[in-house]
Amino acid sequence: MKAQITLFSEDQPTCQLFTGHIGCGKSTELSRLKAELLKEDFHVVYFESDQDLEMNDVDVGDILLVIARQVSESLEASQVNLPLQRFRAFLEEITRLLGYDVTPLEVRIPRVGEFGIKEKQGEYSLSAGIAKITTRAKNSPTLRHRLRDYIEPRTKTIIDVINTELIEPAIAQLQHQGKRGLVVIVDNLDRVEIVPKPWGRPQPEYLFVDRGGQLRQLNCHVIYTMPLGLRFSKDYLRLTNRFGVEPKVLPMIPVKQRNGQECQEGMARLRAMVMARAFPKLAPAQQLEGIPEVFDAPETLDRLCSISGGHVRELQTMIREWMILEQELPLSRAGLEYVIRTKCNKIRLTIEDKEWELLRQVHKSQEVIGEDYYRLLVRNLFVYEYYDAQGSWFAVNPILVETGKL
Repeated sequence: MKAQITLFSEDQPTCQLFTGHIGCGKSTELSRLKAELLKEDFHVVYFESDQDLEMNDVDVGDILLVIARQVSESLEASQVNLPLQRFRAFLEEITRLLGYDVTPLEVRIPRVGEFGIKEKQGEYSLSAGIAKITTRAKNSPTLRHRLRDYIEPRTKTIIDVINTELIEPAIAQLQHQGKRGLVVIVDNLDRVEIVPKPWGRPQPEYLFVDRGGQLRQLNCHVIYTMPLGLRFSKDYLRLTNRFGVEPKVLPMIPVKQRNGQECQEGMARLRAMVMARAFPKLAPAQQLEGIPEVFDAPETLDRLCSISGGHVRELQTMIREWMILEQELPLSRAGLEYVIRTKCNKIRLTIEDKEWELLRQVHKSQEVIGEDYYRLLVRNLFVYEYYDAQGSWFAVNPILVETGKL
């Protein structure tokens, strides 16, 4: 993703999609990307979209408003001042329309002068204005729908205003400050719920396929996280046509190869990750030397890494449960096996016979095809995806392999 911005399209807007299993380290990867782009003299706006959006009920207008808010807030902090006349008029119209018709049972949206839009010495805070609107809309379905009734027929105009009054003038000022451009990273948009819109269309397909053309119209570099399930959707080709790119997928860290042999590189990465958290102030070589202080044997650490399947959050969860159980170091192999058995029994109770049959098929074929497989297996973390020189392949969560039912 970095190369697309810094090497190939520095002066042209880009729009990229990023996905992977929930908990596999996407946010960590995006934070690393942000740090690298900052070193390359880009102005980077990173934010977690679920802090501003109701993920059960999202529309394109909501996303655009949140992007405008986050970008303007970041620019204000960097002393980039923009006139924003049309945007100001747009916000005043929204607050006027919503403020008049809200019943006493609803939370009323105040007008511009009331709700904290900073107006001192002729300055105007776009971010404060949008924040008041989006916060109240997130917490009130009625206000959210009224806001959309106003925004939806004006989406094209809103995109134009964001580009001409916010993004393009900001880039010009940033470049005057020595910056190479503006990058917006929208994290956690992959967490939008798979719920149908009132007309029956699943929310992820609606946002990224039906309305994807509008999401890519911002005149700066934008990276959206998208739901992993769209890779298994019948609309996948339409998705890639809308955005003009293939989504970048962050796979699990491989603990085994396709042939079942241990993946030494992946296991080494996981060992290093665990020990870096144990001894964050030490050099990597010294961190690994500390294994006897944390685990009763190197094989115990390897067992932990292997059973995690390379799922970073799952690995961290098991360590936390293990430490709560034993409450002292070094952690023992017996304690780890207890944590594994407990987790295995809990997951096994949630799996029906038809799902076990699908798991057996994946265990044999190393393939997952179609939305049904995704919904039942991948989304529930029963199956993990890996990449190698031959491309993508799938393996059953090692915790489930422990059941002996495959």
